[in-house]
Amino acid sequence: MKLITPPYLQKGDTIAIVAPAGILKNKKPVIDKAKELAESWGLHVVYGKNLFSQNYHFAGTDEQRAHDFQEALDNPNIKAIWAGRGGYGSVRILDKLDYSKFLKHPKWIIGYSDITAFHCHMNTLHVETLHAMMGTSMAAEPEKIVETIASFKKALFGENLCYTIPSSKYNRMGKAKGELVGGNIALLASMLGSRSQISTDSKILFIEDVGEYKYSIDRMLYSLKRAGYFDNVKGIIVGDISRIKKNSTPWGSTIEELILAIVPKNIPVVFHFPAGHEDDNRALILGRKIKLKVDNKEATITFKQE
Repeated sequence: MKLITPPYLQKGDTIAIVAPAGILKNKKPVIDKAKELAESWGLHVVYGKNLFSQNYHFAGTDEQRAHDFQEALDNPNIKAIWAGRGGYGSVRILDKLDYSKFLKHPKWIIGYSDITAFHCHMNTLHVETLHAMMGTSMAAEPEKIVETIASFKKALFGENLCYTIPSSKYNRMGKAKGELVGGNIALLASMLGSRSQISTDSKILFIEDVGEYKYSIDRMLYSLKRAGYFDNVKGIIVGDISRIKKNSTPWGSTIEELILAIVPKNIPVVFHFPAGHEDDNRALILGRKIKLKVDNKEATITFKQE
């Protein structure tokens, strides 16, 4: 079924910055930069009450983080919920939230990495979400995140999204159409067997990850494979697989070869798409239908305009 597209933002709208997962210790200056960015686009910005709370690993207790997210979900004046950062912790509050008011008045949920938990859950509720930069992304040098910011703004305000990147030698050629789903591999694997597990049937899967060993990536992808993720998937877009840890025993292949050995051989596969844990993190509308075209020169991803 066609997913609901939340209203695109307009000047004067309000966006809430919340921290559903990791702690934002000493991060107020960079979050303030994110606030200034949104304000430069004509938006109003509010901070969650517990945005800078601290509870060991987390940005406050589960109850505090859930409170801020629930307030943002329910407040009709807030048109988008922007994660200050990821880390870990979103899954701990997913089932503490009431989505009934949100479903009557959907709004954009924005972030990546650990926010994949929300992307998956909202996909099962048939609402599009935005895989894009977070507040802490503003810690990067401005010249390194020009495309990150530009694509985020385009997506948020409803402008056309279309990306063309050079083709990797590892790419598999072809064309595909389908709804774009996915996110961080570790979070996709952690959603397996829950009501937040997404369907990839006749869809195009996006994956990315950071700070893992190759054997961990292999294990998680096999978990997805055994759960049927690749049985009827129409295409795969591989974002940044960043900061791979070095194992004492060599793995024996590149990360691209590892992935190609697991995914179907008869579908287009794109490597090195700039989305994930690097500075160049292009916005993706998850739940939106896209066209994927891959040849030996370039790969093009075109989002259907709503």
